[in-house]
Amino acid sequence: MAETESEASPARRGRPGYDQETVLRRAIDLFNEHGYDGASMGDLAKALGFTKSAIYHHVPSKSHLLEQALDEALDELTAMIDAAVSASGGTAYDRLRSAVRGSVEILVSHLPAVTLLLRVRGNSEVELAALRRRRELDDKLAELVTAAIAEGAIRDDIPPDLASKLLFGMVNSLIEWVRPDGHYEPGVVADAITTIAFDGLNR
Repeated sequence: MAETESEASPARRGRPGYDQETVLRRAIDLFNEHGYDGASMGDLAKALGFTKSAIYHHVPSKSHLLEQALDEALDELTAMIDAAVSASGGTAYDRLRSAVRGSVEILVSHLPAVTLLLRVRGNSEVELAALRRRRELDDKLAELVTAAIAEGAIRDDIPPDLASKLLFGMVNSLIEWVRPDGHYEPGVVADAITTIAFDGLNR
């Protein structure tokens, strides 16, 4: 049974050997492995070697952990895309290309948190808020696509919102096979995706 907010006690200082970051990393792993609804605070306590009651000395609630995890992914993506959209120099095409490349680097560098973000379905207010932020990012990227079309830099026979979804759908698909300890460095993957997206595979 999922915990309610009323079960949680106020957040207190972590006990020796387990800082807040360690607890968050393990929680993200459990949420990705079992689903947010399928992973309980008791599961997290067991994974960390705590009693169920002791886990609340580290975090106030399960939803708090989810919010932290989703913010980790969204804050990085938002900062990067806002920088690309508002950059004063360069063309819209260059800024769009930079946004795609930056999205790949963030995904690979924060793979567990981004994986969790891409799997939320809006089953709680925390998830709904995350989905709203994702839609805002999608809108900003579609604006960049529109601007790049207006420059004549990219083809105009594909609707901007569809082009944006296809571009970032390709980026998001990386969660299916990229691993944190994988063979490719984030920069290598980012360069490959950007080249294929904008230049194709033709010689």
